[in-house]
Amino acid sequence: MHIIRDYQFVDPGDRGASAAIGNFDGVHLGHQSVIALARKVEPDAPLGVVTFEPHPREYFAPDAPPFRLMRAEARAHRLEKLGVEKLYELNFNAALAGMSPEEFARIVIADGLGLKHVVVGADFCFGKGRAGNARDLVRFGREMGFAVTIAPLMEKGPNVVSSTAIRLALSEGRPRDAAAMLGHWHRIEGRVEGGEQRGRELGFPTANLSLAGLHRPAFGVYAVLVEVLDGPHAGSYHGVASLGVRPMFNGEEPNLETYVFDFAGDLYGAMLSVGLVEYLRPEAKFDSLDALIAQMHDDSARARAILDAQ
Repeated sequence: MHIIRDYQFVDPGDRGASAAIGNFDGVHLGHQSVIALARKVEPDAPLGVVTFEPHPREYFAPDAPPFRLMRAEARAHRLEKLGVEKLYELNFNAALAGMSPEEFARIVIADGLGLKHVVVGADFCFGKGRAGNARDLVRFGREMGFAVTIAPLMEKGPNVVSSTAIRLALSEGRPRDAAAMLGHWHRIEGRVEGGEQRGRELGFPTANLSLAGLHRPAFGVYAVLVEVLDGPHAGSYHGVASLGVRPMFNGEEPNLETYVFDFAGDLYGAMLSVGLVEYLRPEAKFDSLDALIAQMHDDSARARAILDAQ
């Protein structure tokens, strides 16, 4: 997959794609249906996705609580798995934010990226103040020489599949409900950071990931699937993870600490992807370290049973 970050400097070989446009936070089933439609309407064209970095919501409200389901790197990994060939990850800045809907259609889609076909969701809005909608884009496409297809919103059960509904499920400790809307386990990806090695001292060495910039699922202990994405230990593992502030040790900044079952080796600096499978219990402060260790053994046994049954 080729990543293009500037619509003003696009190689001729990166033009002519059939592309889905959106933020694609989480790359959920609704997003996947839009991308699949982009492939279907132009099967002979390169499959593309147009998205923005930073997320426009981050740009306009930088001090708001973290909300993203995935960072840009994790989104790119997921899109590549879907067969996306051209990822137009455009820098969302003052120039882009200030474009009218017509300017965005002409300067970015038609002249800049040279897209052949554009697919958007029925609720798509674009341009300064979100003034343009999907039907406006259809009209601009006719005038400017690119085709437009509007994808219907996807429903699952009584609700429309959305990043908002997925965040709610995760906040309430319902990772399986989130996964049903995502079409995959909700994953937290990042480089393993050095910690205080308390887990190692307790007999449960953990790989620590930052949650900076990400939506925070319910704090507590989870059964998890672990992918080590690079390095000598690359592969798939089972584990149990604590997500939160470590109340036994007066932690303040939330993180994700994962104990990988049946693993021996050093993961510091490795890129990890941790999938939340089942919420086992909330965070707790125990009366003693012995009580904490006993609970960790119980958490590990429960997680093994759950993951072995998958």
